[in-house]
Amino acid sequence: MKALTFTRYAKANNIVFADLPRPTVKPDEVLVEVHAVGLNLIDTMIPKGTFKLMLRFDLPATLGSDVAGIVVEVGSRVTRFKKGDAVFASVFDLGTGTLADFAVVPESAAALKPANLDFVQAASIPMVGLTVWQALKERAQLRPGQKVFVPAGSGGIGTFAIQFAKHFGATVGTTTSTGNVALVKGLGADEVIDYKKQEFEDVLRNYDVVLGTLRGEALKKSLKVLKPNSRIVSLIGPPDAAFARARGMNFVLKSVVGLLSGGIIRRAKKKGATYSFLFVHPDGGQLAEIGELLKAGKIRPVIDNVFPFDQAKAALAYLERGRAKGKVVVQMK
Repeated sequence: MKALTFTRYAKANNIVFADLPRPTVKPDEVLVEVHAVGLNLIDTMIPKGTFKLMLRFDLPATLGSDVAGIVVEVGSRVTRFKKGDAVFASVFDLGTGTLADFAVVPESAAALKPANLDFVQAASIPMVGLTVWQALKERAQLRPGQKVFVPAGSGGIGTFAIQFAKHFGATVGTTTSTGNVALVKGLGADEVIDYKKQEFEDVLRNYDVVLGTLRGEALKKSLKVLKPNSRIVSLIGPPDAAFARARGMNFVLKSVVGLLSGGIIRRAKKKGATYSFLFVHPDGGQLAEIGELLKAGKIRPVIDNVFPFDQAKAALAYLERGRAKGKVVVQMK
């Protein structure tokens, strides 16, 4: 089968198409004929080695985490799916990839594709959907009437997070460029800051939750919009001690992680806020619940661009430029 792989960790020229054997399934896995793959920014960072201390791959490794397609084979212990089922899933952090003709997916990570979505739309959902679910519903314990700040509202995570927070009764603030103001307002954003004209920290106040989606100074500045007893849930780091323990890191790495996150944790405490880092994990049950929201039309996919499989490298480069409005998807079939 054809697959997009990276052969080593390097800054450039390490992503190539390769012919690989068709995968074999374990008893608790399904084999999916891939129809579409949603791309995530982390897919552009993994081949560079940014996460090689956190994510384990046997090289050469297949790229891609999100998938939508048709089940063509089921393992001996699989009970929830059968051949011919249309499914979608994230295999992030499982050591496998999806940018290939076929992908192996654990039964526990998959969910039936919402019938009202095509494969491209379904493939755009898993990682951003699970990230937002785990960050806002589980970690931040979002409640109706609270205020949530979602930086970069027109991006892949932002477009989903705005809709999800509004569905759960929150007021949503966001940042975007002038050309995307109408988009984020259409998704439900209540307070929209055009970052080309204003600094968000000068305008927004009394927020209960910040979803950390931007690196550097933006995370520190977001502290200014928070009220006491609030939460920052960061998706981009720095990682914290709880993450280090969950990953089973050794003493040296735990110490390094502590140093990396110590500054933002101390600043958050001064504001009466808590800081935590979220590393999304696959969950077919949560994905099925997200699927129900999609079927009901309460949340919709937002797709910027669709590339054919033979242009998957160009799709990754396009995503890395950081200008996509919503998701970038590779269509296989």
